[in-house]
Amino acid sequence: MNNYTAPTRRDLIRAGFAGAGVIALDRFSPALFAAGEPDDATIPFIDPQPIDPKRPMVKWQDLRDWITPQPEFFAVSHYGPAHVSTDGWKLRAEGCVRHELEWSLDQLRSRPKKEITATLECSGNGAGAGFMGAIGNARWAGASLADLLKEAGVKPEAIEVAFWGADSGKEKIRNKEYEQNFARSLSLDDANKSDVLVAWEMNGKPLPAGHGFPLRLIVPGWYGIAWVKWLSRIEVRDRRLMNRFMARDYVTIRGHRNGQTIEWTETSVGPLNVKSLLGRVSRRADGSVRITGAAWSNQPIIRVELKIDDEKWVEVELQQQSEAPHAWTFWSYEWKNPPAGEHVLVCRATDAAGRVQPAADDDVIKLKQTYWEANQQYPRKIRL
Repeated sequence: MNNYTAPTRRDLIRAGFAGAGVIALDRFSPALFAAGEPDDATIPFIDPQPIDPKRPMVKWQDLRDWITPQPEFFAVSHYGPAHVSTDGWKLRAEGCVRHELEWSLDQLRSRPKKEITATLECSGNGAGAGFMGAIGNARWAGASLADLLKEAGVKPEAIEVAFWGADSGKEKIRNKEYEQNFARSLSLDDANKSDVLVAWEMNGKPLPAGHGFPLRLIVPGWYGIAWVKWLSRIEVRDRRLMNRFMARDYVTIRGHRNGQTIEWTETSVGPLNVKSLLGRVSRRADGSVRITGAAWSNQPIIRVELKIDDEKWVEVELQQQSEAPHAWTFWSYEWKNPPAGEHVLVCRATDAAGRVQPAADDDVIKLKQTYWEANQQYPRKIRL
C-alpha cells in the first residue's frame, strides 16, 4: 500500500496538460542507461522538464533502470483511488456467459500464474512539457483473462467484455446525475489474447493501492486507460458499452486532408502509438558524447533514428529483449568528436507495422484537436 494520491484528469488539466509478451527473465540486466563508464558526466538539458518532484513520474535524465521502481511509477485515477478490503472481496464474471462465477483473491492466486513485462503509458503522456514522464515498465503477474472467460463460457451472441472498477463518482448525463463506476471494454478478440491478465502483483509485490490493489487488468500494448484498476467485475456483453470513458472521454479528434477539405474523425483511445524520447546525454572520458533514450509501441520497435541539429538522421543501437515484446526498448548512440556549442537533438522510432513517429508539424499531430495520443517527436537542447 502507499499513501500517494494519484492525480485526477482535472489535476492534469489545471497543471496545463489538457491537451508483454511473455515471461520476464531475471537474467536480463536492467541497468542499460548506466552501461557507460562510471565517470561519465551527465550533460544537462537546457530545456528541462518542469516536473513536480513530489509526483511519481519518470525523470528521463535520471532514468537508469529497465524496470521502473514502484515509487517512481506514475498513477492516475478518475474518481480518486479506491480503497478495497480483501475481506469478502470477489471478482465476478457475468453477462453473456453460461456460468456466472466468482473468485476470491486466494482462488485466483491458486491458478497458474503468468508473468509479463510490459510498458504502461498514460494516454495523455506527452501532451505538455511538464507531463512527459507518465510511463513505466514493470513485471506484472496474475491469471490469464482468457482462461477465466473460457471457464465462464462465453455465449455466441457476445461481442465484447467490459471491466468494472471499484472506483466510482457521479456523472451528469442528459441533465441528470448518476452514480457510475469506472469501466472500459475490449472486443472479445482483444480480451482473449494470451497476454491479457488479471494481475495482483507488480514487480514481485502485491499491487499498491494506487495501482489497483487487489486486482487490475493488464492489457500489454494498450494505453493505460484500458488497464482497469481495482477490478471487481467482468461483464461479457452483446452490445457496446458507451459510458463516459468509452464514448465521450478518451476520444481522439483528428483532421484528415481530402483535397482542400479537412475531414474530422473521432476514435477511441486504444493501442499504443509508436514513440521515443531522449533520456540522458553524458560526456565520456575520451571526449565523446553518449546519448540514450527509450522507444515503445504496440508493435516491436525495429529502428530508432537520431538527428543532431540539421544533420541527416542516423540509426542508433537498440537494446531489445525478445522475451518482452511489450516492454520499452532502450537505445544508445556514441557521438564522436562533437563540436562545442548549443545543439538540438531529436529521435524518432519505427515499429514492425512500418509506422514512423511523426514530427510535431505532421498532419497526424498538427490536426489532432485533443491531447490524447501525443506521440510527436520531442526535440531537446544541450550545450557542450
